[in-house]
Amino acid sequence: MYLHENSFSSTLPESLGNLKSLRFLDLHSNGYAGVIPDCISNLRNLETLNLQNNFLSHIPANIGDLQALKELDLSNNSLRGRIPSSITKLKSISVIYLNNNLLEGEIPQPFSSDQMSALRFLRLNDNLLMGSIPDSLGYLTSLERVSLANNKFEGPIPASLGNLRSLTELYINGNRLSGQIPSSLGQLSQLLILNISNNMIQEPLPQEMASLRNLQTLDLSFNRLNLSSIPYWLLKLPSLSQIHLASCRIQGELTEYLQSIPRSLQVIDFSDNNLTGNMPALIGSLTELYLLNLAGNSLVGQIPSTISNLVNLGVIDLRSNKLEGSVHRVFDIQTRFGGGSLTYIDFSDNRFWTGIEQIGTGMQQDIQYLNLSHNFLKGGIPTSIGTLGSMQSLDLSYNNIESELPPSLGNATSLERLKLQKNYFTGKIPNEFLKLKKLEELDLSNNMLVGEIPFGKPLIYFPKSSYLQNRGLCGTPLAPCRA
Repeated sequence: MYLHENSFSSTLPESLGNLKSLRFLDLHSNGYAGVIPDCISNLRNLETLNLQNNFLSHIPANIGDLQALKELDLSNNSLRGRIPSSITKLKSISVIYLNNNLLEGEIPQPFSSDQMSALRFLRLNDNLLMGSIPDSLGYLTSLERVSLANNKFEGPIPASLGNLRSLTELYINGNRLSGQIPSSLGQLSQLLILNISNNMIQEPLPQEMASLRNLQTLDLSFNRLNLSSIPYWLLKLPSLSQIHLASCRIQGELTEYLQSIPRSLQVIDFSDNNLTGNMPALIGSLTELYLLNLAGNSLVGQIPSTISNLVNLGVIDLRSNKLEGSVHRVFDIQTRFGGGSLTYIDFSDNRFWTGIEQIGTGMQQDIQYLNLSHNFLKGGIPTSIGTLGSMQSLDLSYNNIESELPPSLGNATSLERLKLQKNYFTGKIPNEFLKLKKLEELDLSNNMLVGEIPFGKPLIYFPKSSYLQNRGLCGTPLAPCRA
């Protein structure tokens, strides 16, 4: 019975329990609410039960009676209470998805290796589960993907996880786990993704992790790691394509780490550390890079011209450093895509003073987020900024920009957020700004603007604070202009 993605609502009928020959029941993406009725346990031939993306509130205690069940998906509901202990009796189960609910309590433990021996995929993430991750999870040696992320688990990472030799993905991020990473994780030779971020894990990192030769994504960000330096063996993991080490108290010059890093890396996140020195020209050799996040360090000097080689770059975040000179090089990045690859640029809170005249002039035309605030930028906004039709957020606040507001900015009709306060903008607000129908946040305060605010949506609906400290401005929502 496949009735998914309709507009069915109300509660699940008790009569479902009469369909005793049913093998596949898929009601996902409807509007069902209330409890899953106990009668569901009558469906002893049921192999797939998919009720995800509804508003169901309770898992029946006898769910373990479904001995033929292979796939159980109750994710994205409103399930409350504990996970029934009978779930460990599902002998044939291969898939359990209970993620994105409000489930509480501890994980029911299998008491022997015979229970749930075929389980391959387990998602319990984004609930309110607590207690420790049970050692008995190591019994489930068929597991390939496990997500326990974003719960309230405490205590150490159990060493028994090293028994899961088929594991390819492990997400235990967003909990309260403490202690050290067990050396047994180095036995997970098939592991592709390991995410332990946002916990309370401490150093040292076990060198046994150097055996994870298939590891593609490693995220250790936001723990209590005091790495001081990145271990050499970590940078040499041969399959690594994403490395996230935000807030790991890494010190030293960026150059020394980039010299050891694989050229095939696609994601580098070294934000919120204590990195020093220049951004080296070597950065241009990482031509597969999609995301570069070096925010919150103490980098100095200018952005190297070699950054134009990063033809796949989509996200660059260099905020809160001590970088200086021109921002124009990011707009010179070449592209192999129509419209360019860059969508997100944040260079705020640095010491840049020039380069904004290049905005919109290069091949990068699909920029959605641009933040150059809290710098020392001079000059004026070029008319070419109007070519950025995908721009959703533009922040040039807290600079020294001296120019009139370009009417062409009104062509950036996707803008939802425009912050230009604390500059030296002069002249009138262009009537073309009335074309910014999607604008939800506007701040033109603390400039030198004059004349009447163009009358119409959305400009007249912003608060006075959006226009204050412009001595020559008048009209709604400010005081009326004098005749």
